[in-house]
Amino acid sequence: MHLSGQLLRLRIPDRGPDRSGQPGHATGGDSPADSALDRQVPFDSHPVELVPGQIWIQDGRIESVTWGQTSKDADLGGDDCVIMPGLVDAHLHLPQFDVIGAHGTTLLRWLNESVFPAESLWSAPEYAAAMTERVIRQLHGVGTTAIAAYATVHHQGTMAALRTAQRMGVKGVIGQVLMDRDAPETWLKDSDRQIETAAATLDAFPPGSALSAAVTPRFAVACSMDLLQRAGALAKQTRAIVQTHLAETVAECDLVSQRFDGLDYASVYDQAGLLHPRSILGHGIHLDENQRRRLADRGAHIAHCPTANSFLRSGVMNLETLIESGVSVGLGSDIGAGYERSMVRVARAMIEAAASIGRRFPTAAQAWWQITHGNARLIGMPRGERLSPGRPADLIIVRPDDDWHSRLADPLAGLMFGWDDRWVRQTIVDGRIVHSSR
Repeated sequence: MHLSGQLLRLRIPDRGPDRSGQPGHATGGDSPADSALDRQVPFDSHPVELVPGQIWIQDGRIESVTWGQTSKDADLGGDDCVIMPGLVDAHLHLPQFDVIGAHGTTLLRWLNESVFPAESLWSAPEYAAAMTERVIRQLHGVGTTAIAAYATVHHQGTMAALRTAQRMGVKGVIGQVLMDRDAPETWLKDSDRQIETAAATLDAFPPGSALSAAVTPRFAVACSMDLLQRAGALAKQTRAIVQTHLAETVAECDLVSQRFDGLDYASVYDQAGLLHPRSILGHGIHLDENQRRRLADRGAHIAHCPTANSFLRSGVMNLETLIESGVSVGLGSDIGAGYERSMVRVARAMIEAAASIGRRFPTAAQAWWQITHGNARLIGMPRGERLSPGRPADLIIVRPDDDWHSRLADPLAGLMFGWDDRWVRQTIVDGRIVHSSR
């Protein structure tokens, strides 16, 4: 397959090793945090650019790339098209697509009244498989090809989701949710059983795979310290990615302090062995200086979820303060509290939220970097230019409906702020067209 168009090219070097300490490896390690440039591109930077070029795909991978010239003989694309790596969502909940729009309540009430009933349906593996397929087709339609996702507490449902996602070429991680309190009675199992089944998902989808299982305690409110510590030990033993939630609301933070003898939220996770360069922590809105420093020292990552934060009225995350503290920040849709499937729209919300409270905010180029390369590193994908020979052919072809690139000083800003999901003409996964709007 031959593609031609304006290619979204990485401008800054991905210096340093992967989180494993080994170039090209897909899992993280316990090595010290990367340098500031490796972990987060600076404000006002332009880490990606549009360059004319061509891509050849063979056997599911990029065979070759040429820069500087397009071709009229390509199979797909054109001078008016943008070709970029598949988009990456660093935080979402597969079972919660059916609760998008459950509005007007607090986080903890929303979980009990909307989320838990929806997740209970995943006790049937066939339902979990069918819903996962439906969700992934929706994600492919908006250009997302890689995810860090939560399943449910149900082991067989989680396995069905992993198998379905793997069959559909999804990259990233999916985790079986761990919780031993504040949940429906039928969900609650002892820590031994929960860790045993979570370990089974890791055996079947081991860290380092294109799609792997993740260690996924829901959040501290729903977990005992015993369960959190066992989760931390499992992640250390297997070198798995950890995903959980952190400091989403003030009420949640207060409850964590009450239940864990006055510890702050980040300290609870640190004592459990859950803070390290493989940790992806959703939200991170209400963090004091000590907690921010702890996250930076441990190399843990925050998955910023601006649309969900707005929807549940959880607060506005101060992106500038987190980055200045040395904390690595990714970006997630957080569906179903989040209501935007498109990571481009989530990236736009990130810029708007940061601009509303901070002195500095991301450029459009920085936002594009985040949802193509920054998030990819967060969820364990190899570093470096994703449009390069040998990489999986996970791409999207975008054709805007006007002559945007010839009349704007900053075409990447025009592309982001004028975005229409219908511009995604093809989504390609492992060299196969999985979505086409032509």
